[in-house]
Amino acid sequence: MQIVCGRSYSYPATNNLIVNTNTERIIKSRKIIIELLLARCPQSEAIQKIAEEYGVKETRFKKKNEDCFLCGLCVRMCNERMGISAINFVNRGPHKKVSPPFDVVSDVCQTCGACAFICPTERIKLEEISKNKEVPILDEYNERLAKRAATYIPYPQAVPNKATIDERYCVHMLKDECGVCKEFCEADAIDYEQKEKKVSLDVGAVVLSPGFDIFDAEIKEEYGYGFYPNVVTSIEFERILSSTGPFAGKVLRPSDKTEPKRIGFIQCVGSRDSKRDYCSSVCCMYATKEAIIAKEHAGEDLECDIFFMDMRAFGKGFDEYYNRAKELGVDYIRCRPSAVREIPQTKNLLIEYLAEDDKKVSREYDLVVLSVGIVPPKSANEISEKFGIELNEHNFCKTDPFTPVESTREGVYVSGPFTEPKDIPETIMQASGASSKVLSLLKDVKGSLIIPKEYPPEINVEGQEPRRVVNVPRVVEYAKTLPNVVYADDNLFTCSNDTQEIIKEKIKEHNLNRVVVASCTPRTHEPLFRNTVREAGLNPYLFEMANIRDQCSWIHMHEPEKATEKSKDLVRMTVAKSRLLEPLQKMLVPIIKSALVIGGGLSGMTSAVELANQGFDVYLVEKEKELGGNLRRIHYLVAEENPQDKLKKLIENVKKAEKIHLYTEAKIEKFEGSIGNFKTTISTKGKSIELDHGVVVVATGAQEYKPKEYLYGQHERVLTQLELEQRLSTDGEWLAPDKNQMPRNVVMIQCVGSRDDERPYCSRVCCTEAVKNALKIKELSPETHVYILYRDIRTYGFNESFYTEARRQNVVFIRYDEGRKPEVSKNGNGLLVEVFDQTLKMPIEISADLVVLSAGIVPNDDSETISQFLKVPLNTDGFFLEAHMKLRPVDFSTDGVFLAGLAHSPKTVSESIAQAEAAACRAAAILSKDEYETEATISSVNEELCTG
Repeated sequence: MQIVCGRSYSYPATNNLIVNTNTERIIKSRKIIIELLLARCPQSEAIQKIAEEYGVKETRFKKKNEDCFLCGLCVRMCNERMGISAINFVNRGPHKKVSPPFDVVSDVCQTCGACAFICPTERIKLEEISKNKEVPILDEYNERLAKRAATYIPYPQAVPNKATIDERYCVHMLKDECGVCKEFCEADAIDYEQKEKKVSLDVGAVVLSPGFDIFDAEIKEEYGYGFYPNVVTSIEFERILSSTGPFAGKVLRPSDKTEPKRIGFIQCVGSRDSKRDYCSSVCCMYATKEAIIAKEHAGEDLECDIFFMDMRAFGKGFDEYYNRAKELGVDYIRCRPSAVREIPQTKNLLIEYLAEDDKKVSREYDLVVLSVGIVPPKSANEISEKFGIELNEHNFCKTDPFTPVESTREGVYVSGPFTEPKDIPETIMQASGASSKVLSLLKDVKGSLIIPKEYPPEINVEGQEPRRVVNVPRVVEYAKTLPNVVYADDNLFTCSNDTQEIIKEKIKEHNLNRVVVASCTPRTHEPLFRNTVREAGLNPYLFEMANIRDQCSWIHMHEPEKATEKSKDLVRMTVAKSRLLEPLQKMLVPIIKSALVIGGGLSGMTSAVELANQGFDVYLVEKEKELGGNLRRIHYLVAEENPQDKLKKLIENVKKAEKIHLYTEAKIEKFEGSIGNFKTTISTKGKSIELDHGVVVVATGAQEYKPKEYLYGQHERVLTQLELEQRLSTDGEWLAPDKNQMPRNVVMIQCVGSRDDERPYCSRVCCTEAVKNALKIKELSPETHVYILYRDIRTYGFNESFYTEARRQNVVFIRYDEGRKPEVSKNGNGLLVEVFDQTLKMPIEISADLVVLSAGIVPNDDSETISQFLKVPLNTDGFFLEAHMKLRPVDFSTDGVFLAGLAHSPKTVSESIAQAEAAACRAAAILSKDEYETEATISSVNEELCTG
């Protein structure tokens, strides 16, 4: 017997029987049936889709506008699969319908929702069938703002991107019914009897990265979370804003799915309080980000108010982003609201607070977002017990400032927010830093478990007309009309593992010889897609990208039609370019297994020692006579009494390391080459030396701003924080110039040389430095009055507890406004400081024995010269610019050159060490190879066209 076209049939099977299920007559019959169905349920998307497939545009029969075409799938599912029979067909003829017996809601229905799930017209309403109230399964990925099935994929881009069965809700697992998924799974992948397996692994080191949990906002009952539906957490709001979220990126209220007109953000929920005396570090910026995105999605008329205590925009580029938010209309209100109340009639919310002018204000909001803090993972104590590591007083992993990725147990390393709340760049740095430590520990077995990746032979496309793959969400139909395009598709996440597999399949299925992806930036994703097409057998240079995210959807977000047309143009241009693509071959060049580290400060020495510990030769070049850089001026940390001992030990390790070749008083004269094969000429002590090396680590540091304001350099009682620290470290010497009595009043002024028009960035460490020195003064002289004049106190992370301690020891914090900076004048032998107190709303005068300026961090004078030598960029502030702010924080866009320490941006000792270790890891990844594949795309000058 033979079945043609693979359709089902009911005729008795006999020998030599041929069954045609796709003849013209049968197709005509199907079209009539579709017309009948379309007449009965013209609004059904399922029927409309089938009608479109068969070319049926309209029905000739009278429309009834029903919502059920009596397919019976729901009845069969309930009866045959669930074994319940809560619904069935009732009545006859035109009155036939699906209903519970006697049209009475059923008391046997288990409210599993299987009937509603399988209904093609979404006609089934469980409340019309069952006495039981439906209890939906809430989607954890979407923060329980959406529903999911018992069989589901946990989240988009899950690895592996496979479905799982939640046995808590699966009817088969609970009642041994259903089993549909196993029966219809084409891969035969479902095994209901599968049990959890425990696997023992022999390892040489462990890296703990369990992440963090968020604060349970229900604990803060005064804000109404869990009681008022329109009070959401910042994580929930993040999902609301996402295109893959519960509302597909539309800004809607959970209670009634309407668009809010005013949103209030409340900061520090679960942070900076008596029970959690630390700052979560990320909340200020993610609230700012969410406010900006909300206004982009909902329109400029959306009002966003952020209630905050201190705006902690301390990261690289953060203050610029904060200022941009204010320009876009985000309103920042400095206060900590005590409560949120709901208006029952509208479900709107009232926030009452005391404004800066001491007036009580009540504002009504459609939606309130609680910026919840970071707390240790619930498994922290279990992890501590299993791995034998210590936790700190906040229940995060205990680390030392000079060993930020090492736990208290040797061989167990940590990274990410498990050590302290932190942002993505710092997390990435720590992860690479932990990897570097593992590489050093296991250097003797390095490479023993590597399995070389094998690619299929390349397809020969010489002389062939191009064909291509396009992934263009909004212009896919247009792409299909372009010349030589044989396949076009759109995906939500083109960079995900499953989509990569689809691309490889389509290349083979359609015998494609050119591939174009229209999505995001090639700067981060081009290597991924090139590798994908190579795995499919194509030369990687037969791939091209159209950047319609950065160049269209981002910059034209309020002009969708124009953005779509521009996307079409970009796709058309990219297709045209792809026709000219030819296979290119990379060359293998040997790698010089040595590194050049520029800068002999903390970061440079740390990178050098790490690379030397991994077995690589290191040329450490320092322009000064001595090693140590800025750390030579740091005599104590808030959590470390004597960093000079650590510095001395680090310098000893550098000098005794056989693999480290040290050059002091050295200057770069010439630099050439490329990744794996650099050549640098340095001059040192009257000699010129050529160094051959495979990678470069830039750790040139930065310097303290030399103030031109507040009488600095004109009065001996005006110091910088580093100068004060030098004096404090020598005990009585800090009393200068009058050594016969303790200073009565010490005034510290923050943001000197930072956060102004000339240097709009935050220097990150100044607030902690001021608090540190204030506590030291109180330790040496409890009677001395210390005043800190500030704009925002940015003691992020665990440094918040030292800010608390300073207040406890009666250090007085006085906030001033950017537009009314303090004034310092001579007052006899002392100084007079005038400042307008934003709390008292009046000017005050302080007679000061010492004025201490929290001078910012500025780039070194030679940064531009080094930038030109290495062909690496600087940002507008003069610091070196990394390849990607979040994902590649230690890489330059120039391959083989890496970045660490203050040369990147202002940062603490601990952060500098972590970034230096990360840079060493990235450098070692190259030096560990014997050969490097050079880039095959090489530019050349057409001398006939060049006017130079």
